This record gives sequence, C-alpha cells and structure tokens, in this order.
Amino acid sequence: MSDADTAPRRRGRGLAVAFAALLAAASLAAGAVAWALAPVDRAAGTVRFDVPAGSTLRRVASELARAGLVRSELAMIALARWRGAEGSLHAGEYELSAGWGTRRILEQIVAGRVVTYEVTLPEGLDAAQIAARLELAGVARADAFLAVARDPSVAAEFGVEGPGLEGYLFPETYQIPHGLTPKQVAKVLVDQFHRAWGELAADASARGLSMREAVTLASIVEKETGAPEERPLVASVFANRLARHMRLDSDPTTIYGIAAFDGNLRRADLEDESNRWNTYRIDGLPPTPIASPGAASLRAAVHPAETPYLYFVSRNDGTHVFAQSLAEHNANVARYQKRASSR
Repeated sequence: MSDADTAPRRRGRGLAVAFAALLAAASLAAGAVAWALAPVDRAAGTVRFDVPAGSTLRRVASELARAGLVRSELAMIALARWRGAEGSLHAGEYELSAGWGTRRILEQIVAGRVVTYEVTLPEGLDAAQIAARLELAGVARADAFLAVARDPSVAAEFGVEGPGLEGYLFPETYQIPHGLTPKQVAKVLVDQFHRAWGELAADASARGLSMREAVTLASIVEKETGAPEERPLVASVFANRLARHMRLDSDPTTIYGIAAFDGNLRRADLEDESNRWNTYRIDGLPPTPIASPGAASLRAAVHPAETPYLYFVSRNDGTHVFAQSLAEHNANVARYQKRASSR
C-alpha cells in the first residue's frame, strides 16, 4: 500500500481521536457544570438569607457560597449572566435551602419571593398602638415608625391631609416583607387607605367634607361603637350636632388628648381647655383623627343615616340607645347608667 493510500486513513484516525477527546472534554465540562449547580446537601432544611438593598450579583453569589447554600460562586454568577438576570436580583429576606441547587435559589431571588411577616391591624388603633404591633411582628421599630407617622413632610408626600399619618394607617391584615424601612412600611398602610378613600372621595366632597374632616369624623365613629349596624347612626348624631353648631361631647376624643391616660375619665379632664381634642370644650371636629378607621366607619362618616338624633348613651352591652332631645337622653342616661352602677 502506498503512502498516498495510508495518509487519508491516518488523518481519519486522527480526527476520530480528536473528536473523542472533544467529547470527553465536553462530557467532563458538563459534569463539572452539573456538579457546580447541584444541591450542596439534598437533606438540608431551609434557612433565612438576607439580600441587602443594592447588592451586586458577585456579592450575593459570594455570600450564598459562604453560607453553604450553593457549591460555586462562579457557577452562580455564570448562570445569572447566561439567563440575563444579573440586574434582576430583589433585595429582601429569603427562605433558601442547600438542598435546592443553584438554579432554584437564583429563581427565588430573581422572582423576589421574599419572606413576609403577617401583622393584623384592627380598626380603631392609633398610631402609637400600630407602631407597637409592627415592632412586635418584627416589621419596624416602634420609635422609628412613630417618627415617620408624625412627620408632616411624610404626610404631604403621601398625599394625606394633616400634620401626620394618624388616621391614615389603614386597618388590615398585611403581609409585609422584611427589610422595608419604616417609611416604606407606612406607605404600604397609607396606600391601602387611598384605595378605600378613592371610592368615597367624590361623595365626601359633595357633602362638603375634606379628606381630613371625613377621616377625623370616621375615627370618632370607630371609637364610639364596635357594633357595625350602629356606625351610620352614630355618624348621624355627630353630623347633626355639627350642623347645629353643637359641641361633639365625645369621650374618645378627649381621652386621645390626655397623655398617659389611666382609664379613668374625670370631670377635670372634661373641663380641661388645654386639651386640643377635648370636644367638651372645643367647637367642631378635633384637630386630627384619633385612630385609624376602617372602611365601614369611613362609609358611615360620608353616608350617615338620616335621623333626628343628637345624643346616644351606652346600654353597657356594646350597643347604644339614641335620643332626639336632651330630656329623652337624660332619661336614657339615668336608666342605663343607674343600672350599670347598681351591678
């Protein structure tokens, strides 16, 4: 056989060897990539991992590797860049597992599936009580949140009327992500108020009520009764009194203006003219809301029942009896307060 015949065969064998080597290298590379992206420990449980605001991909990958959640920092970076996700990492607190693998962990952070804290804010809480609940839930420090809630510039920025956020921190059950600033938390609550208020704003304006007046009136209704069916009736009493230029004579407003109230409302408190929320001494509405009203109390303030009532007194069972005249009211007071004091 001539050299001319054997040369193609030698070239063919060389190509085959080279191709086999390439396949082996590719197989090894694929295996290395698969290993680098695989779970660190398939039996591992979840742990909390924080992605601070402004974190770079390299920092997140490095911290994940240091925490033992991914095998390779470089593999994490390469995967994120290959998927075009380098600039899509969301800050927050996550529950991640070393048993998931790099792909799933990356997906969690890109999707922003952060841990949230559930906090329930019932109707009728004031800003200080709301701040305490937020701190108890681990959402925000009470003092820091109160500083935001009492900042007039924040109220203006958030589009609510008044010197602060009192009355506008809407009562609801929230799922709040970890890591929000107190101002961001406050905005979540105020945004919810705006959603409720948006349905009532036009009707309030038609009644001659500003946002601040309507929310203040609603907050008084909220504190005066816990019975849903009574809210429009209570609102009608205050609307009627305001229309007749009568003082509101509301205990809850007066209590709001008493520092460190001990639970006992005294005659001296009712006569205190220095208390700006003492509606036994001031005319019209108090200067701010006294609590956060819910949607039902907001509706009642904007759409009070049409009644002749000017007075109401507690039946001591959570409901009230209403009266048109002072004589009728005094008789109701004597009846129900005497009954209560004799128990």
